[in-house]
Amino acid sequence: MTDGAGRPSRRASTSDMRLSATRLAYLLTGDRQLAEDLVQDASVKLAGRLVHLRDPGAFDAYLRRTVVNLANSHFRRKRVERTYLSRTAAEPPVFGEAPDTGRRDELWKGLQRLPTRQRTAIVLRVYEDLPEDEWPTSSVAGRERCDPSCPEASRSCVSM
Repeated sequence: MTDGAGRPSRRASTSDMRLSATRLAYLLTGDRQLAEDLVQDASVKLAGRLVHLRDPGAFDAYLRRTVVNLANSHFRRKRVERTYLSRTAAEPPVFGEAPDTGRRDELWKGLQRLPTRQRTAIVLRVYEDLPEDEWPTSSVAGRERCDPSCPEASRSCVSM
């Protein structure tokens, strides 16, 4: 593909640069998909910097340098990941004692037998770890009971 002056068209030169960068990335990484991803990332990074290039004719060199930098960053991240995984794999997993399902079921049944207001108080105290003065405003049930538009709710909220 040539333009009117016999020079290669911009589209052909861009695809050639992209193909060349993909080959470079493949040689660096040994993985075709990763190479294509690196070239795509490099193209996106450079597209935003086109107006800042000192020599627009050196776009190919900038693209290659960016691909090399991205490949180095990729391998650096992988090295950190491998180091972390090898360090955590060497540590034995910490297991607590097995849960007592019978006791859990007994506790659940006991909670279900309680009136809604008492159950809400227990959940707010134990699960949400709230102090007593914050109970009425934090729970859904408490908000319903403390709705200022309802005079009966306001009286029950004061009595809490």
